[in-house]
Amino acid sequence: MPRLLEAGERVLLIDPKERRYLLTLVAAATFHTHAGVIAHDDIIGGDEGRTILGSTGRKFLVLRPTLSDVVLKMPRGAQVIYPKDLGAILIAADIGPGQRVLEAGVGSGALSMTVLRAGADVVGYELREDFAQRAIANVTATLGPGSPYRVEIRDVTEGIDEIDLDRILLDMPEPHKVVAAASTALRPGGILLAYLPTINQTALLRQALDDDDAPFGMSQTQEIIRRTWHVEARSVRPDHRMVGHTGFLTTARRLSG
Repeated sequence: MPRLLEAGERVLLIDPKERRYLLTLVAAATFHTHAGVIAHDDIIGGDEGRTILGSTGRKFLVLRPTLSDVVLKMPRGAQVIYPKDLGAILIAADIGPGQRVLEAGVGSGALSMTVLRAGADVVGYELREDFAQRAIANVTATLGPGSPYRVEIRDVTEGIDEIDLDRILLDMPEPHKVVAAASTALRPGGILLAYLPTINQTALLRQALDDDDAPFGMSQTQEIIRRTWHVEARSVRPDHRMVGHTGFLTTARRLSG
């Protein structure tokens, strides 16, 4: 039997023009759009994948949101890492169940919830209290309470308390300043991954990782480009718009010795 939609969970509404709305269901509440008013009670207790009518007769498709939907629509303080990069990060950093992960620069929590859902335990270092609280709220709203997630208000460039970490993920302007601390916090074979918007920042990081005194090897940098296609009857072509450069992903392995 399919699990029916309940009050308290998030749903995604999609209108005929494919505009998307993310909302949390509340009994007796209403959701107002330019295309009409929708009663939450018309959604609660029903299946996802069905169509409901707003007050103006407009149709809305009702679905449970994917993680990608949540990341793009959730409340944010800092700019989030885009879904196309989140998937690549999971593979590039080889994130898996039971791993101990340090994330520096938690922002709005997009990367945190992605890594948590992959089964890892996450401790975050964040400079700003408001960003930390927003990340915690977004993680709790998406994954529920009780996730193995802890955020500390601190500067990762001043040191890392954790030891024998499996992975270190850095979303911050100067990750090259963390290389020394990461070399003692990561276990041998562990992976450091940094997400950076510019190639100049990336070059500084690669210089620090590739230094003869740094116990890192197998350094690699990549970027992910995403292009969707228009497929309709005999009209098949690339879409006019694409998600191009959003950031560079750099990884390196902690070597022993």
